[in-house]
Amino acid sequence: MFLEKHRINYFYKIKREDKKINNTINNSAAEKSKETEAQQENRMGTEPIGKLLFSMSMPIIASMFIQALYNIVDSMFVARYSQDALVAVSLAFPIQALMIAVASGTGIGINALLSRSLGEGKPKEARAAALNGVFLALLSFLVFALFGIFGSSSFFTNQTDNANIAGLGNDYLHIVCLFSFGIMLEITYERILQATGNSFYSMITQSIGAIMNIILDPILIFGLFGAPRLGITGAAIATVIGQISAALLAIYFNITKNKEFSISIKGFRPHLKTIAVIYSVGIPSIIMQSITSVMVFFLNKILIAFSEAAVTVLGVYFKVNSFIIYPVFGLTNGMIPVVAYNYGAQKHDRIINTVKYSAIASTLIMLIGLTIFQLLPAQLIGLFKATETLLTVGIPALRIISLCFIFAGFNIVLSSMYQALGNGLYSLYLSVLRQLGIILPVAYVLSKRFGLLYTWYCFPIAEVGALLFNFFLLNKIRKKI
Repeated sequence: MFLEKHRINYFYKIKREDKKINNTINNSAAEKSKETEAQQENRMGTEPIGKLLFSMSMPIIASMFIQALYNIVDSMFVARYSQDALVAVSLAFPIQALMIAVASGTGIGINALLSRSLGEGKPKEARAAALNGVFLALLSFLVFALFGIFGSSSFFTNQTDNANIAGLGNDYLHIVCLFSFGIMLEITYERILQATGNSFYSMITQSIGAIMNIILDPILIFGLFGAPRLGITGAAIATVIGQISAALLAIYFNITKNKEFSISIKGFRPHLKTIAVIYSVGIPSIIMQSITSVMVFFLNKILIAFSEAAVTVLGVYFKVNSFIIYPVFGLTNGMIPVVAYNYGAQKHDRIINTVKYSAIASTLIMLIGLTIFQLLPAQLIGLFKATETLLTVGIPALRIISLCFIFAGFNIVLSSMYQALGNGLYSLYLSVLRQLGIILPVAYVLSKRFGLLYTWYCFPIAEVGALLFNFFLLNKIRKKI
């Protein structure tokens, strides 16, 4: 009996030891599997948020800083060619902004769908998003090329009675529209690089394009080194050469550096469902950014009733402001794929932290900009060969407009968050309210009742209104994150 009991106990002891050993082996295998899984997972789902956001955003911020430098240098050379040319470029700004709006809005849709597909482990859907995005970029180019041929001239004659300004503007915009495939493909392929965590290569493409533009501007505008003196036409040619060069480089990097999926066009057919998903996010963003073009167009018409100098000041503001606003856009461009990926991966804490860090950083950038605009308005305007009239109008204008910087950074981050979460309509509502619902009507009333000086207050008033509306939208979206 004793032997039998001892044998049974020994049997169970061995069984327990075997079970323990098996559990140890299984746990070890599970841990190893988790480690392997973590290693294989896209870094947007694993890397610390602060480090990730910095690494994703800094290349874009750096490249956009160079883009901002190009914007200023381009206008500086144009201003030295003639003040009429500077006014013409300012009047052309709404169409150029519309091009970027279409390309960037579509890119945001591509970016969000591509990142979410990768987060869900669906590389096939990610490839479809990229290829259909390229297809949409080419369709957009055709639309702008047709506008350049048939609509450019009437666009300027509807804004000014000055035949010289209208002629210069038509010369400039005609070329920019006919070769707009450069900006369309550049932005599309850069967004694909960003969505796959290759922001560094996106920075290189933008930087090379901007540097080429900066180099070619004085050569083609003033006829240096034996080149013909082309004036404002030379500025347009320099712009499109820079864009096309950047596009070709972005295509090359996608082919050679993108390891997430293949973007070969072999066997490609437009996929209506994928296009619909891209535009479900992209169209609200396109409309949202296009509203800027509409706003500037009608605001120019309000301002030109006072003087051409007022129109020029607005154009100068947008050029100089790009040094401040472009880094914020670079930050949010890096933020969008991180938020979209982690939304697809159901990692809500990472979404909240990403938005928080982005809001703090963008607000600090805008406060630096506010300080510069308040202390150095004359120096900023002086970059553009300013006349006494331009300084008189521009100095108080820049100080007043820049008050909107206090809230602008926070508002931009929240708008980008809505896009990344697939709620592009919220961003649209925000933009419509800010630019069409507040800026234009307030500018019109102030211009009629109080004159030009008070007209500029439409910008800070609009930003306060946008902030209040954002609090309302945040309450609606809180359950989603």
